[in-house]
Amino acid sequence: MSSIPRFHLAFPVHDLEEARHFYRTLLGCREGRSDSAWVDFDFYGHQIVAHLVSPSSASAVQGKHKDAGANHVDGEDVPVPHFGLILKWDDWTALAEKAKAAGIAFVIEPQIRFQGKAGEQATMFFRDPSGNALEFKAFRDERQIFAVD
Repeated sequence: MSSIPRFHLAFPVHDLEEARHFYRTLLGCREGRSDSAWVDFDFYGHQIVAHLVSPSSASAVQGKHKDAGANHVDGEDVPVPHFGLILKWDDWTALAEKAKAAGIAFVIEPQIRFQGKAGEQATMFFRDPSGNALEFKAFRDERQIFAVD
């Protein structure tokens, strides 16, 4: 059992089979329970649920690659909303290489953010097939996760 609480996140997708392929193949998520309208994934010990929504559900899904906005962070426009994980450095590097090899289009290319400053981190952003933005990051020193200047 995890020593920290696990999170649960439900998010919209427009095609469950595309979501299954993306989350299982690229991210290595084990599939859990499912129904014709949703599927659970083990997202590194956390439960995420892809919920099928119709394209006409404009309030639920505003179309592929549309965000509520973006924030300018260390020279990049970070899509909002987004979700993701803080990985171990080697796991982050392996995922970055796997994503590149799979031809994933990055929203923000794998890079080091806040270089030489408090909170220095490796980060990358990309989208799932339904346009949901994901961020994966890593810290060489995990004590820097909540660092302040």
